[in-house]
Amino acid sequence: MGDNTGEGNTISNSGFRSIIRGIMLLSLVILFGTSGYMLIEGWPLLEGLYMTVITITTVGYGEVRTVSEPGRVFTVFLIFAGMGVMAYTLGIVAQIMVEFQVRDLIGRRRLGLKLKNMKNHYIVCGYGRIGSIIAQELKSNGIPLIVVDQNSQFKEKLRSQDIPYIIDDATSEDVLVEAGILRAKGLVTVVLSDADNLFITMSARGINPDLFILARADQETSEKKLIRAGANKVVMPYLIGGLRMVHTILKPAVTDFFDFAMHDKTIELEMEELKVKEKSPLNGVRLMDSGIRQDMNVMIVAIRDKAGVMSFNPSSDVAMEAGTTLIAMGPLGDLEKLGRILSGD
Repeated sequence: MGDNTGEGNTISNSGFRSIIRGIMLLSLVILFGTSGYMLIEGWPLLEGLYMTVITITTVGYGEVRTVSEPGRVFTVFLIFAGMGVMAYTLGIVAQIMVEFQVRDLIGRRRLGLKLKNMKNHYIVCGYGRIGSIIAQELKSNGIPLIVVDQNSQFKEKLRSQDIPYIIDDATSEDVLVEAGILRAKGLVTVVLSDADNLFITMSARGINPDLFILARADQETSEKKLIRAGANKVVMPYLIGGLRMVHTILKPAVTDFFDFAMHDKTIELEMEELKVKEKSPLNGVRLMDSGIRQDMNVMIVAIRDKAGVMSFNPSSDVAMEAGTTLIAMGPLGDLEKLGRILSGD
């Protein structure tokens, strides 16, 4: 497996300062040795630099020219100074390599402990433009998740957002198991290739038959294949984007309304799906008698029955039965209040 620590592998401030110090000392020794040979032996710059480098690195290529007595004394001092600086610099490099390995080990243990305690989470396969938006929205809504992506360049961004991640191939069943697929609530696969999304869907469905799987498709022909492979829902971003642009041309007022209602952060208007539970006091109550619109300033946009059939703009005579789902729009506080009532809490 690849690097799946979920932790930082960046050089610490002290380690970075030590590297800079080592480079500076090494540069000073090279400058000192080159200048010394030029002054003592009268050599040109390139020969003085060459002699200095082979001396402090102890490669033993031999002297470029015959060295005088003062030059030999100078070479002795240069050897001791160069060996000390080289040992110091190599020690820093070795220390940082060990530090990386220790961080990697600690990171794996932390991720392992977090995943062992994580359940009912979502696995997001792919952290490109779409995957990053999905991960950020899930996190902002307090939904546990873990990201799986092969690109190590995403580590910094994921780390800064405190999102657990595995840098590895999501098509591997071992990686999905490591991501806790047996305890997960759902999986979202939005990698760039439809073939990879299909393979991930098949693998995930085979490991966890009860998992909710949302898959991305770029080609219309891939949609049916993904459904047959086990995806519960398939989204085609390019199709949605194209239709949105057309609606902006044909129905600009409608588009502006939804932008205002769903994306304007200055208002507290949300849309939620709320399930009616058996013990809810509104179980069996008609919409007109529920007081939802009057008491909570919430609009019921649609109702989905237990068979999954959606009824838009339901009649006020419709009764809310246990197992049905209300698609409601209103202020967040009122929606939370209605959710508690429908769940019977």
